[in-house]
Amino acid sequence: YMIILSTLATGTIITMTSYHWLMAWVGLELNTLAVIPIISTMHHPRSTEAATKYFLTQAAASALILFSSMTNAWNTGSWDITQPLTPPSYILLTMALAMKLGLAPLHFWLPEVIQGSTMTTAFIITTWQKIAPMSLIFLTMNNLSTSIFLLMGLLSSLVGGWGGLNQTQTRKIMAYSSIAHLGWMATISSIMTNILIMNLLIYLIMTTSVFLSLIISKSKTIQDTTSTWTLSPTLTIIMMLSLLSLGGLPPLTGFIPKWLIMEELILQNFNLLISMMAASSLLSLFFYLRLTYTTALTLSPNTTQTKFKWRFYPNTLTMFITIPATISIFLLPMTPLILL
Repeated sequence: YMIILSTLATGTIITMTSYHWLMAWVGLELNTLAVIPIISTMHHPRSTEAATKYFLTQAAASALILFSSMTNAWNTGSWDITQPLTPPSYILLTMALAMKLGLAPLHFWLPEVIQGSTMTTAFIITTWQKIAPMSLIFLTMNNLSTSIFLLMGLLSSLVGGWGGLNQTQTRKIMAYSSIAHLGWMATISSIMTNILIMNLLIYLIMTTSVFLSLIISKSKTIQDTTSTWTLSPTLTIIMMLSLLSLGGLPPLTGFIPKWLIMEELILQNFNLLISMMAASSLLSLFFYLRLTYTTALTLSPNTTQTKFKWRFYPNTLTMFITIPATISIFLLPMTPLILL
């Protein structure tokens, strides 16, 4: 497991630090091949199916990246990532990166794969796996199509809002939440890349906080979250605030990226776009609120004789949740410092 995880880390780092298209592709490929055994560790038909779906989509996206860089090198004679791309190459690259990330309309694999894997694997796919494609977007943004990214961002935030409404599985809810957040990142990527990086970091921290609380409380469905209070009332409060932060409510950290992206898009006169995105973020907020309601405000409808679960020595380390939870709740007053 450690070898696989170190391969995963190495793949991302190779992609982030490379200036040659082939090296970037090698990093992405290492990344994909390391995640597949992690997904299929559960010996279950669902996890096998999830691993297969993941492999097919990521292999297709990698092939597209390789193809776009090859056609570009054919035309321009340059393998440098920072050099301008020819139109066919950048359209292929945009599609490939959207497929890697799970931006709508290429998002279909993400909820399925996350539902088929364990909580920890879902956590790796929604956080670590977004870093490499995002770094490629960051490097090539000057050469990519702005209008395609704005459209994809809008579509993703709408799909992330509508798709998550009807879900009962927490992993699928987190998958749609991921799609919606990536939509916000895609819209700002072509306008201000420093806000993109800040949004990505805040998204990673908030998602880490929520996933760790779900892993500690072993909540796989909305129904499971109703008995979190018996495990730990403190965890209930942390989970509630982290979810609200992920929804982007003002006194919490999650409001920073939404606020700055809205401000920037209004400055660029994308008024209709930002209105639709704000409306779609209300849809996302609905299912976060539903989760917070079941976690913190209702009791599960069963006749329990005791107030608390049996407390064995916890298998999962609860220490790791402290830093991401704190950051995902209290960072809003630091916004002026982040902007620098």
